[in-house]
Parts: sequence; structure tokens; C-alpha cells
Amino acid sequence: MNTEKEVKSQTDTKQYPVQGLEQKSLLANRLDGIGEYYFSQKLREIDMLNKAGKQVINLGIGSPDLPPHSSVIATLHEESLKLNQHAYQNYKGTPILRQAISKWYNKWFAVQLNADTEILPLIGSKEGIMHICMTYLNLGDSVLIPNPGYPTYRSAAKIAGANVVEYSLVKEKNWFPDFEQIEKNDLSNTKLMFVNYPQMPTGQLPTREMFEQLVAFATKHSILLVHDNPYSFILNNQPMSLLSVPGSKEVAIELNSLSKSHNMAGWRIGMLVGNETRVNEVLRFKSNMDSGMFLPVQLAAAKALELGQDWHDEVNQVYKVRRERVFELLQLLKCEFDDKQAGMFVWASIPSIYKDGYELSDQVLNQANVFITPGGIFGSAGNHYVRVSLCSTEEKIEEAIQRVKASVK
Repeated sequence: MNTEKEVKSQTDTKQYPVQGLEQKSLLANRLDGIGEYYFSQKLREIDMLNKAGKQVINLGIGSPDLPPHSSVIATLHEESLKLNQHAYQNYKGTPILRQAISKWYNKWFAVQLNADTEILPLIGSKEGIMHICMTYLNLGDSVLIPNPGYPTYRSAAKIAGANVVEYSLVKEKNWFPDFEQIEKNDLSNTKLMFVNYPQMPTGQLPTREMFEQLVAFATKHSILLVHDNPYSFILNNQPMSLLSVPGSKEVAIELNSLSKSHNMAGWRIGMLVGNETRVNEVLRFKSNMDSGMFLPVQLAAAKALELGQDWHDEVNQVYKVRRERVFELLQLLKCEFDDKQAGMFVWASIPSIYKDGYELSDQVLNQANVFITPGGIFGSAGNHYVRVSLCSTEEKIEEAIQRVKASVK
């Protein structure tokens, strides 16, 4: 029998030979300049504050706190009980889900999609951003990235080895691309352009005219548009798809998701839609990265896509009430905002007394134990803004209001 001392000796990692690892860099060069995702870091900080008894109210992250429809949960449960549902799945997803996506796009966006060839289910649309970058980008290619915009566009493009070229979005131009300004760049080596409307973080809704300009711009410069479209149904009565514009399938692919529209963020259900060539190209990469999505999850997603206007009205009524309370919170902080923005956040400019949104965010966190997101994480154009999530109960938002009131006295 081994003594306690002998067991410790056998399990102590210092006893294993690791010569050489200290002398070389194991980290891949592709991660140079790529930091840990902001919210991953911030959640650890908030967790430490909570352990210290602070009880921080998190109004930063857009993770829906409402559940999916009961019929969706029931479908997942019922299908999971079947003994034949637990094998690897088709890399392009079950035809049932692809048919549901096709009908959903036709019903809500008036876009015709061939369920067999023009739809690729994804394990979340964030996965799709990386798949697209790895499918199309070579070392040194250029990618147009919105500023402000979703940080993953930038990190995925850089990991793929591309050069990031920012195009600025400003309030004075309704947070739309300034095509004349973009064309001042050398676009000869530009392969992709990420766009996102309703825009995150600004909440700006698209117009058909702007979508048409995007398609014309991409056609002129032979650029593939990647439209990220997960917020169409949140506080918005007119969902739009870039693929509804004539000629768009020749120059664009669209990402969509059930995370926000159907309260299924943790389920990781997304989709890439576009012409057959683009779908097959992305599939070449994706099929080497995963083995498909759990079949009961796909079938539950198909059920979710059958939900009608009543579902969206019910969800949006909750968000509408919460948004009014968030407006109150922002008014206390003397921030300015557009009360017609869409999505599950409120984007607001900060008072001039603050250097940037980080300063205001830190002050609110330290003095009121309330976390709101500094706009600078979305790019330099967001430095003088903050973003507040609607994914907390009305009671929590009210408590945040009271804390901020007490802290500003």
C-alpha cells in the first residue's frame, strides 16, 4: 500500500518532465492581439463582487431571461425520450428544420429559400461568423467591419488572418454605412463586409433603400456581404431580410438566430442562408468542425419557428415595459437616447462630464452595484455611449433605479 507521502509524490505535477515548454511559445500567432471576450472577463469581476456581498444587478448582457414557448420545451422533452434520437446527425441538419426555416423566411421576410440547398443550420450564429471567416479569408485579405459593431466580427476576421478595415457609423447618418467614405479605401483586396440591421449596439432599423445601396455597393466591388440579423423581432413590427432585395443572393449571405427572437440563447440554434454555392462552401469548413446538432433540439427549433404574431407580441410587451424603466434609469444618469430604437438594448450617449463610457460604467458599478456596458467595447465610435440590456425583470430594473438615485445624491 502506498503511503500518503508516496501518493503525493506520484501526483505532484512538478515531478513530470516539462523541459522545453518554458523555452518556446506554445500560443498560436493567430491569437496575437486577440484578448478574452469582454463579457467573459467582466462576469468574473461581477462574480467576485457578488462573493464580497455586493449583489450586483447586471444590466449589461443580452441573454434573454424569459423562457421559450412551453410547446418548444415540451417538444424537446418528448423527442429526447425517444430511443432513436441520440445519434450523430446530418451535417446540413434535419430536413424538418430546414423546411421550417424556409417557411419562416417566406412568412416573415417574403424571401424564398430552397430548403435542400440554400439553408445551413448552425450551432448558434456566432459559430457562423467564424465559419464564414475561415471559409473565405486568406492571410492578408481585408474585411470591412462596422464601428460600432459586434466585437466578434473583428476577432473572427483577425483569427482568420485578415486585415480589419473599419467603416464608421455615426448618429448623424442614422448609423448607416457612408459608401462614399468607404470607397476612399483601396477595396481591391476586400473580400467580406459585415453588416447588422437592426444594428447592434445602436438599435438602428434598416430601410429598404439602404439595403439596396448595400447590394449595389457589393456588386460594384465584388464583395461578399455578411448580414447578421438576430434582432429583427425585438421591439420591431417590420422584420426585414437583406435577401429580400433583388440580386442580393448573388452578393450576400445572411445569419439568423433563435437566441433573441424565441428566447433560446442557450440552445445554440442559428442558421446561414444564401445561394447554394455559398452554403456548400461554408459547409466544407463547418463539416470539419462539428458533427451536427442534437436532433431533439432541431425538432424543438422547428416547433419554435411555427409560432405566430401572438408570441412576438407577448414577448415585446414585456420588453416594452422594461424599456420604459431603462429610459428612467438613463435619464437619471443624464444620458440621451432615441426612444424608437429596436432590439433588446438601449443605446445612449453619455454626458460630457465623463471621459468615456467606461468611466460612467465603472462609476455606476462601484457606487450603485449596477453594471451597464461601456459603448467602447463595440469600437471607438462607441466611446461616448453606454448600452443597457432589457434582459432583467422590471423589479430588478426598478431596484437599479433606486440604487442609482441613492448614489447620485
